[in-house]
Amino acid sequence: MSDPLIKSIEVRERRRDITHEGTSEPFFFRLGDYVAGILTGILTALAVRLIVGPQWDMVVAMLVGMGVGMLVHMTLLLLFIPLLGMFEVMMPLAMIGMYGGMLFGMRDSMQQAYIPLSTALIVGGVFGVFVVFVAHWWNRQLRGAVFARPEARRSS
Repeated sequence: MSDPLIKSIEVRERRRDITHEGTSEPFFFRLGDYVAGILTGILTALAVRLIVGPQWDMVVAMLVGMGVGMLVHMTLLLLFIPLLGMFEVMMPLAMIGMYGGMLFGMRDSMQQAYIPLSTALIVGGVFGVFVVFVAHWWNRQLRGAVFARPEARRSS
């Protein structure tokens, strides 16, 4: 039985090794990051909508929404870390779960009767895409563009 941290590091190394020249990472890993973000946003919005009611105090709804969002994102981490790598999943999903939970909790305590569930879920998905995009953009700003060379041209 392998340690999850070791497995995540191996996924990260594999993700780096299979990058194509001229791209910072493979398309399917990037797509997986966005799917994880969308799913986290939608499930966070749904869980908060099911718990927080329109009669709740806004501050209490915000705190409960944050807790619910953290539970949702930690549950989804177990699914996505082995597939996509630790940093690429942990940072965006934590922001989506915590901040999304707070925002969705405040919204649902004020306007739950006026916003249909489908709209709330769409907003959750869009919030997930936005946070993943910002996390990737910020990571690129900090590290700069990193391009992997093909295996044949690597020097050992």
